[in-house]
Amino acid sequence: MKRMGVNASCQADAGVGPQAIFSAEKKKKLTSLATLRKRLIRRRRSSKSCDHARVIRELVSDWTVREVAALWEEYEASAALKDLTVQADLARPPAPTYKQDLSDLFDYKYCTDVDLVFQGAIFPVHRAILSVRCPYFQEVLKKIPGYGAQIGVDIRTPGIDIPMFSALLRYLYTGEFNAYDGTSKAQMGLSNLDMLMQLCEEFGTPNALECDLRYLLESGDYADCVLVFSASGDMNQSDQSGEAGPSDYGFHNRLELYCHKAILSARSPFFRSLIQRRQRFSEDMYDRGIPQPTRIVLDEGVIPKRYARVLLHAVYLDTLDLSCIIRDSTSTNSLSEAQSIVQTGRTHMTVVEEAMEIYQIGRFLELDILTQGCEDMIVESISLDNLVSILRWSGEAHGSAWVHRQALHFLREEFSQVAQSGVLLELEKSTLVEALTSDFLQAAELDVLQATLRWGEHQLLRRMEDREPNLVSQTAHSVTRKGLRKRDMNDVELREILSELLPHVRMDHVLPPNHDILTQAIKRGLVSTPPSHMIGDDTTNYRVNAWIRSKNNGLFVKPRLFTPYAEEIKSVVDEQTAGGVDVVRLQCFVSHIPDTLYMVEDNAPHQHTYAPSTTVDVVAAALPVLAMVRRERELVSTPGYQRAASLLFGDRRMLRRQVRLRVVREFNLPDSVADVLESDEGHLSDVMPDVALASSSLSQLHLSSTLDSRNLGSSEGLEDLEVTQMSLDLGDGSHHQVGSHLTLGGSHRRRSSRRRRLPPHLTPPPPMSGHHTYGGPLPRSPCTPPLRPHSTTATTTRHHATTMPPLFL
Repeated sequence: MKRMGVNASCQADAGVGPQAIFSAEKKKKLTSLATLRKRLIRRRRSSKSCDHARVIRELVSDWTVREVAALWEEYEASAALKDLTVQADLARPPAPTYKQDLSDLFDYKYCTDVDLVFQGAIFPVHRAILSVRCPYFQEVLKKIPGYGAQIGVDIRTPGIDIPMFSALLRYLYTGEFNAYDGTSKAQMGLSNLDMLMQLCEEFGTPNALECDLRYLLESGDYADCVLVFSASGDMNQSDQSGEAGPSDYGFHNRLELYCHKAILSARSPFFRSLIQRRQRFSEDMYDRGIPQPTRIVLDEGVIPKRYARVLLHAVYLDTLDLSCIIRDSTSTNSLSEAQSIVQTGRTHMTVVEEAMEIYQIGRFLELDILTQGCEDMIVESISLDNLVSILRWSGEAHGSAWVHRQALHFLREEFSQVAQSGVLLELEKSTLVEALTSDFLQAAELDVLQATLRWGEHQLLRRMEDREPNLVSQTAHSVTRKGLRKRDMNDVELREILSELLPHVRMDHVLPPNHDILTQAIKRGLVSTPPSHMIGDDTTNYRVNAWIRSKNNGLFVKPRLFTPYAEEIKSVVDEQTAGGVDVVRLQCFVSHIPDTLYMVEDNAPHQHTYAPSTTVDVVAAALPVLAMVRRERELVSTPGYQRAASLLFGDRRMLRRQVRLRVVREFNLPDSVADVLESDEGHLSDVMPDVALASSSLSQLHLSSTLDSRNLGSSEGLEDLEVTQMSLDLGDGSHHQVGSHLTLGGSHRRRSSRRRRLPPHLTPPPPMSGHHTYGGPLPRSPCTPPLRPHSTTATTTRHHATTMPPLFL
């Protein structure tokens, strides 16, 4: 019997033998070696930093103070541009939380199954949510279990009106009490504390929303839906009819999980559409009595059952928990897992590979919280070992553009390490080109040149291996076995391989300027244009002109923002100015640039004239652009952008470009829309100047008159009119409301994977009050929320929750 506790540890110490002691000493030596290795690596990195500082200091040793200051101005402008670039790369629309989705569920009444009648008003609600959230409703709903029943609610507590009751129901859905459901502030004052305490005694005190959702997930109570994960061969069985199929008798292996239609409909448009269609077809069956749980059969080839519980945890709790993956031998391996086994020989997928596969499931189910959780997990796991696989996956059509941007950022930041590892040789040419064109590549230009030549030689070696006859391949005479010497290389073929890469290496910035790698590359004919300091007699001036701007200077090449160089130049400037030297801002270095060039982006759009043909074109084209233009101008007015634009060498066109990229990504649009945004900014100023320039003008826009059928000639195509408000994730941990988006017409409307918030000034007749005037039983559709008259006591805007007494806390 295995002993536990103190006695077990004492006996283990007493029974230590020579082998255990030897193993401990061996482990100690390995630990010491690992520590020594880390120290050597750290020392090597620090020595390289010293080398970079030394070579850049030698470069500027004979420069004037003004020239060194000009170089620092270049680095400072690049650093400001890099900050905006990083913000643009991180931009994406936020995924709605379960609180937001449940609030939408209360507003739009998806898949409701019971009506509450209070003071002549009808509130379509969901049994499962109210039953688990409130003991009072649990007892009331238990007495009348039929589908679509209308149940009268009689509250003994005095002073509860219809808006107050609506606010209480919203609290049960969201865990937040919103006084703007129609409840006045006076009703929410301290004078009504007694009334709220009476409600607490009558209704009971609800738990935290997360606790109740977790209970629904783990217990399956009040479940009205079954997710069936079945093989494709079992898809045509009688699952949907509720009858026993072959898998019920053990012929097939499948997984069934009980869940709730209300939660699935709130979180996933895919499940919502599926459940609504199923309810529409089964409406007659529901009228006959208590409905049976809806069975949703999912093909395991598309959604492997090993991820079933991961999926439900994300739906119910907004968490991505890979420990919920079913890892038993009975779970069918997915196609991605089989490919991983074939390619790597591993029997299990890595965390990153599993996150990639779950990401595809999230996109298929239109579950943003799951896809963004997978994106975050992949990005947090990026390392040299998996960088290539992540770049390839994210660059494909089914990959994540957001992950691809973060992987490229990692490549740029860690390029010095990548250049010294085997990862460099696995990079695609397009990826390497994208890295070399960046002004923010963290590597000295000599290392960039060396890495480029190394990559090209490896590609040449692979070509030669492919051309080898099968008789020679893998023999002692094979290129693979004996290697490739430089004298055996075909420099003409190597130059052809590197023709798209070497032009992006900034030869003028290779330090030391006469390094053997550079001179050998020139002698071999790989570098078509030698550095400027190797041409002519005055090499010193040529070298200076290649680094800083000057009047009539055609030799200038923008230096990369390599951190060791920039920090050392800043130190040199501080040393030179510490003695009282007044550094003059070098206006002469930009005197060759016309002043009007900086104003092109502000004036050019106004030079275009537009003649919109119809009112529909104006509304459909202007309103989405209007919201983005407003967001762009908001970002342009921030201190970070203003500081970047005020710098001497700040490229305002590039700064504005990054702001536009950030805006279109926040609106979940492709990057190509940034060009449209730039061209359409003048279009708004010409057609709708008051609307585009004033932030409050949109509230004065009357859509009812603009979209009047008399002006349009026909009302066709307006049934899919959708007005939405964007909530943006700016990387600061909070969400920001940024305006409205209106789209028109059927198949051309961009499909959205989540419900947007409605701005108060573009609010249709509000469903927030959640009630009808009661005049007897109403005809009910299980999939379509009933129509609601406009009410002045409720609006569709959500405001910050107010502090609640113990009943609601």
